[in-house]
Amino acid sequence: MAFLLLALWMLFSAGLYVAERGADGTTITSYGRALYWGVAAFSTAGIADMPINAAAEVIGGAWIIIGSLLFFGAIVATITAYFLRPLQRPSKQIIDTIEYNLEQLDNLTIEELEMLKDTTDSLIEHMERVKLKQAGKEK
Repeated sequence: MAFLLLALWMLFSAGLYVAERGADGTTITSYGRALYWGVAAFSTAGIADMPINAAAEVIGGAWIIIGSLLFFGAIVATITAYFLRPLQRPSKQIIDTIEYNLEQLDNLTIEELEMLKDTTDSLIEHMERVKLKQAGKEK
């Protein structure tokens, strides 16, 4: 995502520079100034020089919208992935947890073993229903 944002920044800055080149009164007189404009305008700091002609304004506006969507979208996606990670436990970790708990069976009371049996039976029934639903959808 960072590579795409960097490439678009450079592309939109080049477009802005080409559109502004030769315009009377423009302050964007080099590619370096266009790159600076791209950062200043994107960061919403309000210190970016205003493009002079309509084509440059359209290019600049498109950069601000697309760049902002990509940048803030990447931040939201990163934060969301961080908080959802515990919900996406790999099967190996689940199996290791079950194996550890099975090793503790000797310490369980009769009532706890009955509850474990009921839970296991419910899990098996649930998985059978899920498999039947999946088989019905595949047909």
